[in-house]
Amino acid sequence: MRLRLAGAVLLTAAAYYVYLPLPTGVCEPWKLMLLDALFRSFMKASDIAHALGVCHRLHMLNQVVSWLEEIEARSSPTLHVTDFDLGGVPARVFQPKGGKQLKRGVIYFHGGGWALGSGRMRSYDLLCRKMAEDLDSVVMSVDYRLAPEAVFPDQYHDALAASRAFLSSEVLERYSIDPQRVCVSGDSAGGNLAAAVAQELSSDDTLAVKFKTQALVYPVLQALDFYTPSYQQNRAVPILYRPYMARFWLEYLGADRSLEPLLLANNHSSLDQPDIGASTRSKLDWTALLPSERRKHFRPVLKETGSPGVMGVVPGLVDVRAAPLLAEQEVLGRTPKAYVMTCEFDVLRDDGLMYVRRLQDAGVSVTSDHYEDGFHGCMVFAFLPMMSGVGQRSMENYIRWLDQNL
Repeated sequence: MRLRLAGAVLLTAAAYYVYLPLPTGVCEPWKLMLLDALFRSFMKASDIAHALGVCHRLHMLNQVVSWLEEIEARSSPTLHVTDFDLGGVPARVFQPKGGKQLKRGVIYFHGGGWALGSGRMRSYDLLCRKMAEDLDSVVMSVDYRLAPEAVFPDQYHDALAASRAFLSSEVLERYSIDPQRVCVSGDSAGGNLAAAVAQELSSDDTLAVKFKTQALVYPVLQALDFYTPSYQQNRAVPILYRPYMARFWLEYLGADRSLEPLLLANNHSSLDQPDIGASTRSKLDWTALLPSERRKHFRPVLKETGSPGVMGVVPGLVDVRAAPLLAEQEVLGRTPKAYVMTCEFDVLRDDGLMYVRRLQDAGVSVTSDHYEDGFHGCMVFAFLPMMSGVGQRSMENYIRWLDQNL
């Protein structure tokens, strides 16, 4: 009897911890609740370890990721899979056996807030395998350096170096990649890097080969407004809570975590900040860039006075290499045909949708692929044990777009 009672208490406590009220319309909410409970547990454990001086919170999280997810490079009957040095940056290469003599090529940057994850993770390994097989393409998944050891612009420089090497005649010839059919892609923070790389290399007239397409999956593109409609609507929706995104930005930009409340209050982008002019503000003016169905009833939060000196301490907040949404229109106009995936229940939804609008205004052909039941990170949960329905749909549509446009 006591064991049954104890079991009932434990089950009730577990259900209480796991249960989270979610908006109507989220795909398979119980799967998302379980995933969120696991993620929250790891985050809390890492915070405790950090507070006790055991290790940096990001080191513990990456150790957990490595233990749970990282797998060795294993070839299959259809693919050669190897780890490779791409411009001085580690990468995992997925190369189809046989098929056409010249292959399409995709360079991919994983997500994780510039601080977590790896192309060696099972989820990314499976994604890149499927891309390589379905597209008969060579896929190179890049392991750029991570915070806290690396801070901006280190991750950007790694992505740029790997991309330049990917586009070099040496690599294209070695892997039989068609120089007319190459793509840069990534998800979340990796989508940020892919967008920044696409902007930089499309403006480099010394390159003999340039990307034909860019495919950005729920990218993070700005850190000046933490009150876009999607930040307001999804502030408490897993797995990327609003405070988490502010912390990832501060880690990436090498700033003190004590600045988090300032970012979350939009004090860093107040009207009295001299480093943020009218031209910069117009590039993320969601009242003009978003359609009415996304603006909904939300109102901008723009402070008259804020925290002076923040931009001097964290200049990366207005650096287009870190915040590609802030790029000039002529720069955007030189970037390749684009695919941008966004999810309704994602704080980063409006970053992607505003970028779609800005690219369109610059004359770039853009496919906006929006998932009304999607959440942040859903595409990498297309496989077991999570196997989200929206994850499978989004992955299939992403690969289909690449097949039709690359």
